Amino acid sequence: MSVNSRVPAAVIHQIEQELDKDEQEVMVFLCRDVLDLPLQDVREILNTLNEMGRLLPCGLSELLYRMRRYDLLKRVLKTGKASVETALSSHPRLVSDYRVLMVELNDELDKEDVQSLIFILQDYAGRLTKVKSFLTTVIELEKQNLLAPDHLDLLEESLKNIQRKDLKLKVQKYKQTAHNLSSNSQQAYTNAVQMMFPYSSMNRVSEEVRPMNGNHVTQAGPVQLSIQESGECSSQDSGDRYRMQSKPLGICLIIDCIGNDAGVLQETFTALHFKVQCAMHVSVEDLKQILQDVASMPEHRDYDSFLCVLVSRGNSHSFFGINQDVPAFRLDWVKSFFTGKSCPALIGKPKLFFIQNYVVPGSYQEAASPVEVDGNDQNDFRRDGRVQYSSIPSEADVLWSQCRMNVSILERSPSSPSYYFLCLCQLLRDHQRLHLLDILTELNNRMYGKNASSNPKDHCLLQLQHTLRKKLFLAQR
Repeated sequence: MSVNSRVPAAVIHQIEQELDKDEQEVMVFLCRDVLDLPLQDVREILNTLNEMGRLLPCGLSELLYRMRRYDLLKRVLKTGKASVETALSSHPRLVSDYRVLMVELNDELDKEDVQSLIFILQDYAGRLTKVKSFLTTVIELEKQNLLAPDHLDLLEESLKNIQRKDLKLKVQKYKQTAHNLSSNSQQAYTNAVQMMFPYSSMNRVSEEVRPMNGNHVTQAGPVQLSIQESGECSSQDSGDRYRMQSKPLGICLIIDCIGNDAGVLQETFTALHFKVQCAMHVSVEDLKQILQDVASMPEHRDYDSFLCVLVSRGNSHSFFGINQDVPAFRLDWVKSFFTGKSCPALIGKPKLFFIQNYVVPGSYQEAASPVEVDGNDQNDFRRDGRVQYSSIPSEADVLWSQCRMNVSILERSPSSPSYYFLCLCQLLRDHQRLHLLDILTELNNRMYGKNASSNPKDHCLLQLQHTLRKKLFLAQR
């Protein structure tokens, strides 16, 4: 990351010195969803976010804005409240709506209110002997799974019991906002939802992988929510939802040939209870081997889903990996490693692909030859290892979300994180219990909003295809 893309250390030091003990507690709390690390020191947190590229362009100003330290915005960052509000409308936010709500409640609760809350909550959370403030109470409730962005009933009832109905109404308003995202998003759904997933022969059997990251954005076309009905689901629940109960939920494979978003992607999918495997800066040959190895992992039998993130330069149909001089790798080959035909252990289970492709104009490469696949066409495996025959088509239960944009954007800002993935991760963190298609609809809305205010050469192109047969929620139920 270049020095110019980082906040100067002197600025971080000055802000740390300006915050009192209570304000430092608030800043640490606001960052809990961003850093999956046990950091309590403000300087360490800000320095870590700085290394990740999360303080610029507006991350640091957002933190001060959420804390209502408008004086520091003006004196240290040379900006103002109105400017920050404008920036937040066009950039991914660092802080979730849920954290903002909790801080707002903290500001409006007096010491007596907090003591009353702690006393009442002991009926549910046991003796809260180490809890002294509202925010530490929130953290303790989160640890005990008594409080979450979509699980606010206990807090709501407790606010009512201490006669703070005004704050109860604030919580209800937040819940209604989350509900509206779910109920209204279908109307804005404008992606091309296609039911064709060409599958070719390719795959084998092997073992493991190594670490990596993810990156960027794109746009789409018409609408058509069709669902492929195809018999019973072998290893999934037979209702209208996919089973998502295994621990972990599944393998999350991240393959990044650019290297800007590993932190936020790995943090997000780890928090969603996926087992994350990363591979950085790989060649086309490495890519094929990694896909083979992961597809052959025996753990798929025990897990309820599979997720793959890929980031690379390429053309409209292929990946280049780290080298544009060798045959490219066709995008549609990626999912064929994980179809029911190639990977029988994933039959009937959702297989999700999130793709960021930086298109190199005028580039054309012959595609490398696909790999032969060893797999049973019709067989599925129970958790006990016995073969079970399935009527589910091999290409069913796949979701493909792809973002394409001109490589010039990457070349102008080589260390900038992907707006596409930043938005996706934020929505997944804030709305874990929403139907995934509703989340992707809101993602499209944000991406198109960014297109509307940017140069046409910088527009992203989004594409969504799926053969999901049931509703999918990326949360253990």
